[in-house]
Amino acid sequence: MSGFIQGDCRHQATLFPEKLDDFVSEDNPVRVVDFFVDKLDVSGLGFNLDCNGAGRPGYHPRTMLKLYIYGYLNNIQSSRSLEREALRNVELMWLTARLAPDFKTIADFRKDNGEAIQLVCKQFVELCRQIGLLNSQTVAVDGSKFKAVNNRDENFTAAKMRRRLDELDQSIARYLARIASADLQDSKAAKAKAKNMNDKIEKLKKEIDRLKKIEVRMLEEPDKQISLTDPDARSMKTRGTGIVGYNVQTAVDIENHLIVSHEVTNNGSDRSQLYNISYQAKQALNADSLDVLADRGYFNILEIEACNADGIFPTMPVPQTSNSLAQGRYGKRDFMYIEEDDEYECPAGERLEWHMRTTEGGLEVDKYWTTACASCPAKSCCTTGEFRRVSRWQSEELVDDMLDRLELEPDIMKTRRETVEHPFGTIKSWMGYTHFQMKRLENVATEMSLHVLAYNMKRVINIIGVSALMSAITA
Repeated sequence: MSGFIQGDCRHQATLFPEKLDDFVSEDNPVRVVDFFVDKLDVSGLGFNLDCNGAGRPGYHPRTMLKLYIYGYLNNIQSSRSLEREALRNVELMWLTARLAPDFKTIADFRKDNGEAIQLVCKQFVELCRQIGLLNSQTVAVDGSKFKAVNNRDENFTAAKMRRRLDELDQSIARYLARIASADLQDSKAAKAKAKNMNDKIEKLKKEIDRLKKIEVRMLEEPDKQISLTDPDARSMKTRGTGIVGYNVQTAVDIENHLIVSHEVTNNGSDRSQLYNISYQAKQALNADSLDVLADRGYFNILEIEACNADGIFPTMPVPQTSNSLAQGRYGKRDFMYIEEDDEYECPAGERLEWHMRTTEGGLEVDKYWTTACASCPAKSCCTTGEFRRVSRWQSEELVDDMLDRLELEPDIMKTRRETVEHPFGTIKSWMGYTHFQMKRLENVATEMSLHVLAYNMKRVINIIGVSALMSAITA
């Protein structure tokens, strides 16, 4: 190997071995983890510090928390992987002072300190606010489906159960037909075939019995759905095929793309999530008012009303429930509301008067129309019925204000998409194919808080650097 750089001999003893600190540069992110955790009030956050003096001493919560934050920063999320890294990773040796807990101790810490770990995540968001990285009063919200530790075959809904039982019945009928055909043949091969078919039928009958027992448990659930591996996981629709998992909601700052607040739910729809995640973001930012950007999947008049009542002003497109625009006819926005007269003016200049009030989906809805449609020359561009009706919700003015904001800022939805989808993509790439590793909603929420904390910490390091963040932590 002459001419190449030579390494040291593995068997050469050294009189003055290097310090661990020499292997960790001043701008290494592991120093941020160390500074941040050392400044936390771990007792006030809810970590257990009781030591009764009996038996072998335990590990300090700071040590375990540092181990986990480092792991999630470096895509090392399982307890067994963290156990291995603590024995061979120089950065972890420096961080934990060469302590190496076993995997069971590591796993139990995450499971037993969920609420405290979630508070640590919020503490870092507060730090970001204090150092001026969360000055924007606008956040983008979105939800994304994350896979749970539950195979789709181990999740049952009423439709899936009915389909599975039908398939088993069809299989049994098919095997019975083959047995009847084999009975007509007097040969050893035919008898062996018939015996084989009977064995398969017995297995199918046992599977039917098992599924019917599961069906009883499934029908006792409020949503008529059951997951056998992770009881809290639910079947959810996604683009393409559905998954069994959780719906994670986030509110992301549009300036620095930091996750301000997050929530893990097993409700597959975003329709009722707007106020909850927006209110959490408003509290985290300590803001008097907050602008929220969302997609049309969040459109819900009741949620919009609740937001506006609390100083939260959402902006989102309105779902098109009518085929008028798609078929080239006038849409509702082409009709101008005259507030002082409580009437609508159509594109042809006719007035649609108030006629009645009904209740639809728990909302009061006013109905407007005019009898002048029959003789209107623009009727073919307006309606295919006898006359055009226009409906107005009880808080329609809030929707009008939203649509006005969209028209004034036509690129705002592009900003929302670029802001909120990046964190989801980054975290999912860290998680890998399996996504969540823990079971039950409360444990999954803890796991997600560690991912969010790691994402925010890495994001801040990229924005201001290690030295500046450490100075902010120690200030």
